[in-house]
Amino acid sequence: MLFDFAELSPQNRYKLMTSTIVPRPIAWVVSMDAEGRLNAAPFSFFNALSGHPPIIGIGIGGRREGDAPGSWKDTGANIRATGEFVVNLVPYDLRAEMNVTAIEFPHDVNELAEAGLSLTPSVNVKPPRIAESPVAFECVRHSIVEVETDRAIVLGRIVALHVRDDCVLDAERCYIDTPKLDLVGRMHGGGWYARTTDLYEVPRIPVTKWVRKT
Repeated sequence: MLFDFAELSPQNRYKLMTSTIVPRPIAWVVSMDAEGRLNAAPFSFFNALSGHPPIIGIGIGGRREGDAPGSWKDTGANIRATGEFVVNLVPYDLRAEMNVTAIEFPHDVNELAEAGLSLTPSVNVKPPRIAESPVAFECVRHSIVEVETDRAIVLGRIVALHVRDDCVLDAERCYIDTPKLDLVGRMHGGGWYARTTDLYEVPRIPVTKWVRKT
């Protein structure tokens, strides 16, 4: 079946993308506005884009109902204003708290407090990180790619990484116990997610050992 995106509505293009590009890691972003007010929200249009320099990308946009055209959700507005944010990753045991922070509360509501989450200071940026999260990337804004008037791709440069101590196998060699993080990813539809516990290994094949099938 061919789906010609030129003939589809934005809603249907979105549905096709989110039903097939799976699982998607979740950037649980903590940001701060110029007055020091905190915001937290999850984004599944997210991934690592570069190792050197260390860059992550987050698709942010879609203003809330009633907001003026061209306005951003709180996360995008805060990153534009301050240039700093923290990307926390979501483990299975925090799935409910993450879902609370996805509620479109009014601008003056602290999503972190509503979800019962605690915070701990960052080292290199002003926004704190979520204490319960096993992984947190402190980021500074690298650049913003404008996509539409109310949508953009934020590129963040990682300046520090926090990993829960019991998930570090060898700090000197930077070996992490990835399965122990028990992270979740976004799947299709409104509320489907996947765990990263069903694993299998596919070893890389050296070119010297490759034998073409005939």
